[in-house]
Amino acid sequence: MTQYGIVTDLNRCVGCMACNTACKTVNAVPIGSFWNKVLRVGPNPKYEGAKFPDVEWYYLPVQCQHCANPACVNVCPTEASHKLDDGTVQVDKEKCIGCQFCAMACPYNVRYLNEEERVVEKCTLCEQQTAQGVLPQCVSQCVGLAKWFGDLDQADWSNFRGGGNFLFGDAVRDYAESDVHHLPDVGNSPSFAYILRNKAWQGEG
Repeated sequence: MTQYGIVTDLNRCVGCMACNTACKTVNAVPIGSFWNKVLRVGPNPKYEGAKFPDVEWYYLPVQCQHCANPACVNVCPTEASHKLDDGTVQVDKEKCIGCQFCAMACPYNVRYLNEEERVVEKCTLCEQQTAQGVLPQCVSQCVGLAKWFGDLDQADWSNFRGGGNFLFGDAVRDYAESDVHHLPDVGNSPSFAYILRNKAWQGEG
């Protein structure tokens, strides 16, 4: 089995929005719509009762999680939303009728209706590039080497690639299993993983 996806080292993400900008540019995402968003989580107290300046926060890039059991695929009446053999979830615009059932079913609010084309769009994980062995644009343009692309079904992420073709195993500092998190799972099994050290993960999953 293959499950292409992204591991993000949140301790390296500086919230520069380069991934967001690169994505919009290469995929011609309309103004006001986004295939990925960078959220600031916090500030939160570092310890109980703490006040400013004893606070912390982190930046959280959110996009389609290319779930193992995608709710968007399950509710699509035309099979426009479908899962490929590489694990990614895609939208066939020829089959999409713009009903937006998939957008309503997505727990991460990462789909939108393209008003001009009347079809639903979302992150494709740059399928047009990964099929040619090229990294997704948000990964290749991450200036902090926070994003890493590879097969999430592999237990060893050391060969995941980041911008400049750096390898995860050569660039990412040590982390514990308890430092690995996922967005909330409501039965859809989100595939992307997030590493966060020495800060409180805000959210279940």
